[in-house]
Amino acid sequence: MKISDLKYLWGFFGVPSIVLVSLIFNGYWTFFAPVIAFVAIPTVEQILPRKRVNHAAKAENGQLSNKFFDVLLYLNIPIQYGLLFYFLYLVTHIELNTLELTGKTISMGIGCGILGINVAHELGHRTSKAEQTMAKALLASSLYMHFFIEHNRGHHKNVSTPVDPASARINEPIYLFWFRSIFGSYLSAFQLEKLRLKRLGIPVFSLKNEMLQFMIIQLLLVGLIGFVFGPIAIFYFVGASAVGTLLLETVNYIEHYGLQRRELEPGLYEKVKPVHSWNSEHILGRVMLYELTRHSDHHYKANRKYQVLRYFDESPQLPLGYPASMVMALFPPFWFMLMNPRIKKIATEPAI
Repeated sequence: MKISDLKYLWGFFGVPSIVLVSLIFNGYWTFFAPVIAFVAIPTVEQILPRKRVNHAAKAENGQLSNKFFDVLLYLNIPIQYGLLFYFLYLVTHIELNTLELTGKTISMGIGCGILGINVAHELGHRTSKAEQTMAKALLASSLYMHFFIEHNRGHHKNVSTPVDPASARINEPIYLFWFRSIFGSYLSAFQLEKLRLKRLGIPVFSLKNEMLQFMIIQLLLVGLIGFVFGPIAIFYFVGASAVGTLLLETVNYIEHYGLQRRELEPGLYEKVKPVHSWNSEHILGRVMLYELTRHSDHHYKANRKYQVLRYFDESPQLPLGYPASMVMALFPPFWFMLMNPRIKKIATEPAI
């Protein structure tokens, strides 16, 4: 293992640490996590150099055989649930004002989005049943288990086409996209599972239906939280989960905004190419999100592990890192002004 590989410890220690600071301290300190994530990191990223470097084939094999990278992901499960239960204890047993409750809920939501859904996204693409189970456990902590079905079987097939609810269209405000993607993805997951069961000759209303399994698991988790911490804890758990969900959907928004695959014939689209995902080489966002920002290679080979994802010259690059782009997307006029000229440039370039 190289010294440079230790950069992933920033994501492993950094994100839980900023969330923990927001949970431990009160007053304005409860907003420490969002300020670091969406003010400090975007500022520093604009200064730090960006390295567009890929591993050589021999080095890549060494990276894949090194369990260090996998263990970092696995340990996010106890960390995420530890932070979640500590958060629920605080909001139900400690006297906090409205400002502090809001700050802690938003900060826990950052944990749900990054430690929960983002790490689950990486593990959910693995072929190991154990790792897929870990992914589902992390998704449960954000009440977003249907993502496992829709993302793997829906989004990766339909990305950058009109039928994909998680691909943002040009000039689509993020607030409309949130609504379309959240509800569209849930309906898509139900439909995908219904089709899978039909092919197997299994009734939809069966415990073999993963969507029903996920609903039961999530209801049991909510019930457990209510039983242990009291009914009010359910409100704050759902609030933190909602923040995590909106963070995920904001990432979805910037990853494919305005990029379209050509329709070769009705319902048949060209193969997914590196030009169909927005990427970023800003180093802090890269390691904080376990290389999610090298998104083109992820769509080229979904089960390629994060530590060996590659940079492509032809991949469109965001002018800002992922955290800064997420903030900019919240202001549609400025986002359109920043991104639409880049989309038009891509559309006029020769096909690769």
